[in-house]
Order: sequence, then C-alpha cells, then structure tokens
Amino acid sequence: MPELATTTETTVKTFVTRAIAIAAAGLLATTATFAQDVQERTIKFGHLNNTDHPVSLGVKKFAEVLAAKSGGKLKVQEFPSNQLGNELQQQSALQGGVQEMSAPATTSLAGIVKEFGLVDFPFAVSSYAQADALLDGPFGQALLAKLPEKGLVSLGYWDLGFRNVTNSKRPITKPEDLDGLKIRVIPNPVFLDTFKAFHANPVPMPFAELYGALESKAVDGQENPFAVILSNKFYEVNKYVSATNHVYAANIILVSKKFWDRLSPTEQKMMHDAANEARGYQRQVSRAAAQKAVGELQAKGMQYNEVSPAEQARMRAIAKPVTDKFAASYDPAIVKLYQSELAKGAK
Repeated sequence: MPELATTTETTVKTFVTRAIAIAAAGLLATTATFAQDVQERTIKFGHLNNTDHPVSLGVKKFAEVLAAKSGGKLKVQEFPSNQLGNELQQQSALQGGVQEMSAPATTSLAGIVKEFGLVDFPFAVSSYAQADALLDGPFGQALLAKLPEKGLVSLGYWDLGFRNVTNSKRPITKPEDLDGLKIRVIPNPVFLDTFKAFHANPVPMPFAELYGALESKAVDGQENPFAVILSNKFYEVNKYVSATNHVYAANIILVSKKFWDRLSPTEQKMMHDAANEARGYQRQVSRAAAQKAVGELQAKGMQYNEVSPAEQARMRAIAKPVTDKFAASYDPAIVKLYQSELAKGAK
C-alpha cells in the first residue's frame, strides 16, 4: 500500500508541475503578445477649454483609464485652452496626422459632414436623457460612420450642455429681445440662420477671439453652456445671462485616422474602452457643473433669467423654417433616423 501512495503522490506532483508550467507558458505568451500589441505611445490631446472645465476633466479621466489598461504604455498629453489652435485648425492637424486627438463641439464638423448640423437644430432636444439616447443610439452612430472617409475616427460623445445667451444690453425673455444684438456664433450655417431668424446680427468667430471681442464691444453677446461662460469669465464682460436652452451641445472625441490605423487591434480596443468609461464620468461632472455654474455666475454679478415655456414655444416656431430648410438639404435617410430617434427619446 505505501508503494501505491508514493506512485499516486508522484502522479499528482507531475500533474501540478505540468499545470504550473503550462500556466507560466501561457502567461509568458500573453505577456509577449501584450508587449507586441501595445507599444509606448504619447497621444497629443488638444481642446479649447480651460483646465477647470468638464471637457478637461474628461480628458484626464480618459488618460487615467487608458494608462491603467495599457500598463502605462499609452500616455495622454493634454493641450487645453486652444494651445494647439482653434477647432478647425486642430481638425486639420488630426486629418494630417500631426495631432492624435481632440474634443471639439460636434458643431465644428458640419463643414465636412453636413448632417452634423442636425445635432445643432434649435429647440429640438429637451432633456439630457433624450440627448444621450439620440447620440449614443443609431443616429449618433450613423454620423460617426461618416468620419473615417474624412480622415477622422470618433470614440463617442461627451456632454457640453444646453447653450444659453449672454449679452451686455438686456435680458432675453422673448424672441424680440434678440433683435439687433451682435451675437458671436460658432462658424456654422445652422447657428447663423437661426439667429438671423430672430433678427439678431450673428457674427461667426473662433472661440479664442471671443473674450476680446466682448471686452472691446465688437460683439454684444455670445451663446454657450453655463460651465463655459463661467470658466472663461464672460461675467467680466457681459451683464446678462438668459436660460434660452436653445441648443443641446455635445463634444465629440476625435482621433486622427492616420494615427488610429497605426494602432494594433488591442490598442484600439483599449482606446474605445477608456473612452466609454470616461464618458459616464464626464457627463456626470459636466451636468453637475452646469447646475452649480448658474449660482456662481449670479454671485459674480450676472443678472440671470429664465425664458417661459410659452416664449420658448414662440422661439421654436420662429426657428422651424430654418431647420426645415437644412433638413431638406441633408441625407434623407439620416434625417428620418434623426426624427424617429428624437421622437422615441421624447417619450
């Protein structure tokens, strides 16, 4: 019997040794594959916002998650506050492969994929839940699918927030209050025509030039989400902030396709996963910041007012011919998808 026990023990030890050897070989193979699939890279990530803005917080979260997933090999270097140029300059840098990533407003893409103008349709989106469903669903993905042929890849949408008007002349309580005001707008056809419909004088201008234009009275006002208004200290040069909530704005996470095509499938998956993890965090901090910003703007001396539902309905009616005109010039399949998804999200 002792001989049998010894034979059994030997068999077990041999099995365990082999199992350990196989596991170790597998681990070595996995480690070798990881080393081969994930290279040391530095990703230049530029954007327009200051380092206290939710977009910057989103970039930091993305960098943190990506570093953890890649064992520190994929490093993100943030360039905030227009350091790499305005939105269109950074877009060109991505297309040329000079810059790896950016996070502009979707608005800036209407020049290369005109259907992005649908995201800017005034008074269309009424809640964050509706916005998320629209952008994360089939409509938002259909827009993203049009970018690779333009030299860009997108990892999804972040929150910028509902846009609101500030100016140095008067509160905006009804459409007529916009009459004659020089309002800086993003260089985008939908924005230009919308403010023309309200008899304002829209002035397209890069964001980097905006504070100086407000300070010198070259323009009377501008429109942006509350967090942007606060972060850029527009309270120093504008007295009135009005909750027009005329457009829901999103940022889009863009990657240079030239850079993307150099990544391994493992690296691409890490980038996608990191962006998805950062998205929920960024939206949460952005929406909390918007709520907090209203009180802070008032504390800084701005006069705040809301626009009644009845006046918002009047504004929507005035803007409708503008949206109808643009919708007629877009890809009918994407317009139909936009309308059905928007209606679904409103329920």
